[in-house]
Amino acid sequence: MTFVVIDNCIKCKYTDCVEVCPVDCFHEGPNFLTIDPDECIDCTLCEPECPAEAILPEDDVPEDQMHFIELNAELARTWPVITARKDPPDDAEEWDGVENKLQYLER
Repeated sequence: MTFVVIDNCIKCKYTDCVEVCPVDCFHEGPNFLTIDPDECIDCTLCEPECPAEAILPEDDVPEDQMHFIELNAELARTWPVITARKDPPDDAEEWDGVENKLQYLER
């Protein structure tokens, strides 16, 4: 099993999670993070660090968010690894909790 970044990360992109990852499995896009399922060791360290609660175990991903499992894998293949925390976008708090943000994902 792996962990998955879901919809609520889009446009929030808090990076608190990347500093605790022992295997550097996070990848950064313009306004979203992904977890590489081939690198994730299911250590559970990242999940409680996400202020937006946008990281879930693969088995707990809601039915309407299942497409994020494949999306994480796809985007992790092309986006660069991120290992250090960065400041979130200025409007991250405004986007936290907004539903159905896939349309805003920048590739």
